[in-house]
Amino acid sequence: MSACTPTRHDDPHRKEHSHEPHSPPSPRPRGPRLTGADVSASIAVFLIALPLSLGIALATGAPLQAGLVAAAVGGVVVGRLGGAPLQVSGPAAGLTVVTAELIQRYGWRTTCAITVLAGLAQLGLGLLRVARTALAVSPAIVHGMLAGIGVTIAVAQLHIVLGGTPHSSVLLNLRDLPAQLARVQTAALSVSALTLCLLLAWPRLPGRAGRLLRVVPAPLVAVTGATTSAALLGFGLPKVDLPSWSSHALAGLPEGPALGLIAAVLTITLVCSVQSLLGAVAVDKMVAARPALSGRVRRADLDRELLGQGAANVVSGTLGGLPVAGVAVRSTANVNAGAVSRNSTMLHGVLVVIAALLMVPILELIPLASLAALVMAVGIQMVSLHHIRTVTRHREVLVYAVTTVGVVFLGVLEGVALGIGMAVAVALHRLTRTRITHHEKEGVHHVHVRGQLTFLAVPRLSRTLHLVPQGAHAVVELDGSFMDHAAYESLQDWQSTQTAHGGTVELVGRRTGVRIGEPTGPAGLHPDGGTTAPDSSGCRCHPWTPWRNHQCAIPETGGPAQRNNAETTTTRTPEDTEHTEPSDLTAKLDALGAPGALGTLGTPGATVEAPAPPSSPRAPDATTPTANQLARGISAFQRNTAPLVRSELARLAREGQQPSQLFLTCADSRLVTSMITSSGPGDLFVVRNVGNLVPPPGEESGDDSVAAAIEYAVDVLRVRSITVCGHSGCGAMQALLAADQDTAQTPLRRWLRYGGPSVARMADGSRPAARLAGRAAADTVEQLCLTNVIQQLEHLRAHDSVSRALRAGELELHGMYFHVGEAQAYLLSEVHEGEVFDHVGVADLTA
Repeated sequence: MSACTPTRHDDPHRKEHSHEPHSPPSPRPRGPRLTGADVSASIAVFLIALPLSLGIALATGAPLQAGLVAAAVGGVVVGRLGGAPLQVSGPAAGLTVVTAELIQRYGWRTTCAITVLAGLAQLGLGLLRVARTALAVSPAIVHGMLAGIGVTIAVAQLHIVLGGTPHSSVLLNLRDLPAQLARVQTAALSVSALTLCLLLAWPRLPGRAGRLLRVVPAPLVAVTGATTSAALLGFGLPKVDLPSWSSHALAGLPEGPALGLIAAVLTITLVCSVQSLLGAVAVDKMVAARPALSGRVRRADLDRELLGQGAANVVSGTLGGLPVAGVAVRSTANVNAGAVSRNSTMLHGVLVVIAALLMVPILELIPLASLAALVMAVGIQMVSLHHIRTVTRHREVLVYAVTTVGVVFLGVLEGVALGIGMAVAVALHRLTRTRITHHEKEGVHHVHVRGQLTFLAVPRLSRTLHLVPQGAHAVVELDGSFMDHAAYESLQDWQSTQTAHGGTVELVGRRTGVRIGEPTGPAGLHPDGGTTAPDSSGCRCHPWTPWRNHQCAIPETGGPAQRNNAETTTTRTPEDTEHTEPSDLTAKLDALGAPGALGTLGTPGATVEAPAPPSSPRAPDATTPTANQLARGISAFQRNTAPLVRSELARLAREGQQPSQLFLTCADSRLVTSMITSSGPGDLFVVRNVGNLVPPPGEESGDDSVAAAIEYAVDVLRVRSITVCGHSGCGAMQALLAADQDTAQTPLRRWLRYGGPSVARMADGSRPAARLAGRAAADTVEQLCLTNVIQQLEHLRAHDSVSRALRAGELELHGMYFHVGEAQAYLLSEVHEGEVFDHVGVADLTA
């Protein structure tokens, strides 16, 4: 059986946290003890960090000890002071190009001083608590910056892989690449190729033995294998050279032009801060995806993380180390290895210190070609196809491309500046891209405005509106959410002129498909010359709240006496008051004299009692309120929804329906299956009846309708799962509890007999009572609703087509319970033997 799970981890009885996401969490006891999980994770991270730190130092042209210094400081200092407990910091590939350029221009000692000043700037930003503003940078710019840096790294390291020496410029490296290929060194290329092969093949080792071997990090295996092979084959290749620590160069006073130094400090500060903060957010997501960690590891405090990074850069620069930032590869390895506290990060830094002091003879056996191949692979991975697909899907590929090209050919700071400028230009283009069309149909002039109405669109709006002859009937459809003052006055002036010459203007709102206002004519007359009646069609529901109490006043069609006797009651709950602010467009449309999408009767949180029906009922026709409401809904679909789904429905019409699920639920109007399952056309084969009942097979005078749907879904449509969904406050369950055996057997009473076994199951004291996760049923009705889902699943198993598919392993059965008042869904799983409706785990939305 299944177990009922809500679509989030919310517990109604859980104490709410007052802090916001990525804000300082509540204080916890300090000094967690060192655990075995932290020790093993620190070793795994250390084995990755050691070769990468040497490789990044080699790529920048800095002393190789500088990479080890940065790795040690990043582990110990940031690990102790930072705000992201499981993020691992050190020399990052994203800083390679920046650091290499600074060393080339100012020398190593001044570069160290720049790192110290950048750390002080980070400390200042952390004290000002502006860390969250870094998250406002467009992801397209960040991904483009990393891609540009990755391209620069890969092109430079390719020369070392081929046995040559790289230049400081990408253009020079590309220009000399053909000549380098002509004089390639076979030994260097062989060692580099072996490194790359091991790096790519090691994580893909198959079988049980592969799972055991993959515990050893691929970078360590690649470098160790290449080093061993080079030694056995006797290749005379340049190797790692770690001079005595006594001759290690420390930071000196900065020397150079002031503006250049300031620009360098800003560049280091920007790249380090953005990379570290985005990395901290990414680590938070990885921790949240692991239930075992989410309760033990607190969320990242971004301001504290910025302070920790600043302190690390001050220390690293002072000690002659590379700039420090959060590193995605090491952080991912730390989380995946099972780290539970910041102790793993700190211990990895201590291990780097030990290696730097005691393992120098071993490190000096590593060929530089192997480290270059390792760093080149890291640079290539920074050009992520996933990121390219993401920015393309969000129509920001131009921002990504401009940033990448700018970083490659101009530099990091210049490329980021170009990316920001392009992002602003794209945003302005989208804001000002307004399409205004006009056409005439059956004597009615239609003006359709797609996009935001700002002063930049006023000239085109004015030209289009004046295509409508004076005195004609016009419909203006505004498909946008913003209208500034200039556009508002232009539309208001044209509307006043049009109505003054005997014409009519109808303003139609966005998305809801309901008329924002009735056609307005002179002297309060309808276009047909009749007297203006009360607003008979003005649905006043807010455009973005189609599911929020969508109740519009039912207009009266009777005489004045009936209209006077009709009473409309409006109430508003205090908690809904904050949701009643109109949008910019709605407010301006209200001011234009067209009742907007927000008014008294349709205010979210309001309840409306419909007027009393006429004393002499009659069949509805095209002029009745119900028919008008139906026509408005169909018109809204044709105008707003149909263009969006037409291509998908055309495909379904060609291919036929291929649903993956049969969804059997109650006919209750509050259950919107597509909404609570996030499904679309063609996804669900839905059967609805009173009480979500499944009549067992073989019943005398049984119901064949549900059985036929089950047989068709399983044998013809080949659905892979069937879900029986109950809900809170079910009227059928209430009727079962209030059943009177002497009541006449109406069709409803005869149908509800299929719920009798559910009542008997609930009364059976030998069975455990069905319950929700964390609490028992609130009352008898909810108890029966839960029990009924389990009982109907038993009925479902008895059907021949279902039992055959279950035996063949082709079908799954699920139970579900939806609490209407809490908007909370629960799923049954086999974990609790079908008696507990448990919470749904958080889905991986990035997959």
